[in-house]
Amino acid sequence: MFTGLIEEKGRLLWLKRGGESARLAVAAQKVLEGTKEGDSVAVNGVCLTVKALFPGGFETDVMGVTLEKSALGALKPGDGVNLERALLFSGRLGGHLVSGHIDGVALLARRTVSGVAVVLEIRPPAHLLPYIIAQGSVALDGVSLTVAERGEESFSVSLIPQTAGETALGGKKPGSVLNIEADMLAKYVESLLSHSTRTEKKPLDRDFLAKYGFV
Repeated sequence: MFTGLIEEKGRLLWLKRGGESARLAVAAQKVLEGTKEGDSVAVNGVCLTVKALFPGGFETDVMGVTLEKSALGALKPGDGVNLERALLFSGRLGGHLVSGHIDGVALLARRTVSGVAVVLEIRPPAHLLPYIIAQGSVALDGVSLTVAERGEESFSVSLIPQTAGETALGGKKPGSVLNIEADMLAKYVESLLSHSTRTEKKPLDRDFLAKYGFV
């Protein structure tokens, strides 16, 4: 489990494919502190297991299904990557709960500057749009962000100077693909309501939502 608050911007050293899987190496410093083989580190929002440590970095395996579902396979040596160690439940949760199990990839459609903020317009897969709401949470390349606006096919987020400067999102250009993870609470609510509606054969109306404490 992660928070979406990036601890460090690392750098991809290499990515080697073998069959349907791959192994990659990342240059890092801060996330190595207290990390041992077998620990989890989110790389651009994807939860990966550290397989080997070396001075100034770590190696990890990437399974075929992860390569298919994420943008990790498109990384090139030298690319910046967002890094976060697994959450310790002894501190403050400053972002939102991020599982590291991404839902797919989204397209960065537009990048504009508004005052000190960098505004990104994101086009996610159509099936993820129902989980995106204005002022709700979303993780892009592992960064916990608040949705500013949501349209019919896209949504926008604003990067404060710190986020733009200290994560790899700040260097992304239109046309880039980003790993996206929708708010897990939204997915749980959908699953609960879908199951309840099927079993009780009742319409999803205000009375139904009030019965289960959602309004």
